[in-house]
Amino acid sequence: MSKKLKIGIIGCGGIAHGKHLPSLSKLKNVELVAFCDIEVEKAEKTAKQYGTDSAMVYKDYKELLKDASIDVIHVLTPNISHAEISIASMEAGKHVLCEKPMAKTSEEARQMLEVAERTGKKLTIGYNNRFRSDSQHLQKVASRGDLGEIYFAKAHAIRRRAVPTWGVFLDEEKQGGGPLIDIGTHALDLTLWMMDNYKPKSVMGNIYHVLGKNENAANAWGPWDPKEFKVEDSAFGFITMQNGATIILESSWALNSLDVDEAKCSLSGSKGGADMKNGLRINGEDMGNLYTTKIELGAGGVAFYDGTSETDADLEARLWIESIINDTEPTVKPEQALVVTQILEAIYESAKTGKAVYFD
Repeated sequence: MSKKLKIGIIGCGGIAHGKHLPSLSKLKNVELVAFCDIEVEKAEKTAKQYGTDSAMVYKDYKELLKDASIDVIHVLTPNISHAEISIASMEAGKHVLCEKPMAKTSEEARQMLEVAERTGKKLTIGYNNRFRSDSQHLQKVASRGDLGEIYFAKAHAIRRRAVPTWGVFLDEEKQGGGPLIDIGTHALDLTLWMMDNYKPKSVMGNIYHVLGKNENAANAWGPWDPKEFKVEDSAFGFITMQNGATIILESSWALNSLDVDEAKCSLSGSKGGADMKNGLRINGEDMGNLYTTKIELGAGGVAFYDGTSETDADLEARLWIESIINDTEPTVKPEQALVVTQILEAIYESAKTGKAVYFD
């Protein structure tokens, strides 16, 4: 495929400008030709900054999807509309990158996967932490078998005080939850990917709305309004996999803890272990002695020959576009993202009922 892929952006807010558009604009084999946002001024401003000279602007995504020349859609909207827009885009013949989480509910996520399979269109989910250098290295180590069978893992997504107070983050109806579905989803995706284990057996969960009730609270992005804080401020899950492996998932936007880590995992296997908490460390035993090895990532600070280096977001965008051009599987497969959503949903359900949730 020699022609440039034409991309439409639906949702021109923070994640579009913070991650997707800077990276897509560096690629020589794409054109950003359409921009849509319910606040049409945002779409107009974004089109001027990143679009082609003839880029179109829309308020209604359904009008954008009528353009048969568009090949790819990036769905960068609140969680509540992920499934609706992704499904409509694939039905309209477009490949789709949808931001994480895959959907607000597992049923919606399942429908997205079914439409992708029926239409033959590629679907991927924006789990960008897979593209960090430590994640890429550790996944190769794990898949090579260096750690053996990974039977215990922790998924870390703990912030001490960093509640996102803008947009719809605090709105349960639009988002489906708080830190668990927002950042816990990244940590769980990383952990399952490292383990290459997508078969959950049961889930126990607890969620807490404690610090969110505080007024004038210390917070990285300014105090939140307790009346607007409709989601949990922390959530924890105990996940048992079909093969007996255990995963502990911890997530918070606000927690009285100094043990702070986000989008990281710790792995314990039959041959060795690894964690990302203080850089990337591998641990194990050799000839009766214990060892810990810290991995020095990168080329000692030397950038690539052309004077530039590829960021995590750049790698995510490039590999996604290459999967379309070369007709290969995307790095983040939709069936993997579906399992993440199923487990998150089960944690919320278990927390509400006080009972374990079992998978078929």
